[in-house]
Amino acid sequence: MATRDTIVIGASAGGVQALSTLVAALPPDLPAAVFIVLHIPADSPSVLPSILARDSALPVAHATYGEPIKRGRIYVAPPDKHLLIEGNRIKTIHGPKENLHRPSIDALFRSAARWAGNRVIGVILTGARDDGTVGMRAIKQRSGLTIVQDPMEASFASMPMSVMQTIKVDYSLPLREIGPLLNHLSREKVEQEGGYPVPEEVEIEARIAGQELSGDQLIASVEAIGKISKLTCPDCHGALWEINDDDLLRYRCHVGHAYSAESLSDGQADMLETALWSAVRALEEQMILAQRIVARARKANHTRAVRTFEKRAREAERNSSIIRELLLGNEKGGIGEPVISGDTS
Repeated sequence: MATRDTIVIGASAGGVQALSTLVAALPPDLPAAVFIVLHIPADSPSVLPSILARDSALPVAHATYGEPIKRGRIYVAPPDKHLLIEGNRIKTIHGPKENLHRPSIDALFRSAARWAGNRVIGVILTGARDDGTVGMRAIKQRSGLTIVQDPMEASFASMPMSVMQTIKVDYSLPLREIGPLLNHLSREKVEQEGGYPVPEEVEIEARIAGQELSGDQLIASVEAIGKISKLTCPDCHGALWEINDDDLLRYRCHVGHAYSAESLSDGQADMLETALWSAVRALEEQMILAQRIVARARKANHTRAVRTFEKRAREAERNSSIIRELLLGNEKGGIGEPVISGDTS
């Protein structure tokens, strides 16, 4: 009989300290491989392996493409690459972002569910938004075990809470108890898989994340699990398909970007902010050009041109100021309303 030899862990905001605490509790003879995704900026060097290695009795390193999976090791997702499991080997790939993240927790968890089935233990720690929820559901569908950090003690409760609102988790525990539990569960015997086949959407979305499909196959695959919507992808600006999912509102484009409703809303807000700052730049450039034309027109005594371009400069400055005020209203969370002069009583 097999054992639960595949442990996948996801964390985001507040995750470095949480991961350090968890791995410090894992014994040197842990009979499982541990895979970790922590959301980090794509352009930042990741020192997470060296941080975790300070307290870990297990060797810790960034995962590398094609290396064989070995028990008793901790594999950390490298910056700007998805960490995936493919059979008994590791796959790291610069694939489309999921939930605005690369590496994505959902991508790792889904691949683990696909290849390791009931041998998987999924763990979600502190973090904002909801990356990991779909992946944890895939693990549950394949008869794996699911654990979340107690939201009451998590620095950011959104990720564990999202999982708990979607599936019935097997364990919700304080952080200090998760490591010892993983040691215990990883030694349990499990039946050889077979009773819990890979759901079609898990198979399709795992193949999309792994970039295993051609362009035509990608479009056909997304159409097989969703219906075209009126929304566009914040990353590539292509059409989005709404996934046929009774539990979660989520979307995919045919390139492979994936979104929960929350991450799509955040992506749209980022896209809107970028567009508005571009508008500010264009208006201010228009103002500067109009002012230059006015200066030249005055020297040439072109009175009509002076009036025309003075008006354009004023309008550009006014419109730029309105948009700038709208954007600066975002400082306290969300694009605010522009300040309008006049009586506000």
